[in-house]
Amino acid sequence: MNFLAYDALKQNTHLFNGTIKENSFSISLVIDRADSFLPLIKGKIEDTPMGSILFLSYSLFPSSAFFLGFWTVVSLLLCLFFGLNSEKYVYSALSFGFALFNYGFAWAHFRRKIKLSQAVFHEILETKKTE
Repeated sequence: MNFLAYDALKQNTHLFNGTIKENSFSISLVIDRADSFLPLIKGKIEDTPMGSILFLSYSLFPSSAFFLGFWTVVSLLLCLFFGLNSEKYVYSALSFGFALFNYGFAWAHFRRKIKLSQAVFHEILETKKTE
């Protein structure tokens, strides 16, 4: 089963879960298996004379952000250790390369998941607007 396909998400009765307050919310897509790069959608609603304005921001879940930061710091510390202390420049370059790869991989997958979440969220907003 392709969990990235929108058709797989349509089988659920609820597409998002999270918390909703009076003028703000914090939601994410409902998933069947763990996904470290799933975005947390934080929204704020402001009233205007002509309707409402919806402000959205996307972020990694705190645990995912922690582990990404942790492994980036560990990789950079290893880079410094191998480069300055041990003078093993190949290992230093590999450690630095791993830090860049890890961050780039996370960013690419996070951006892909943002696009999926945006598409589903915007489709829900359009559906509710026409009803």
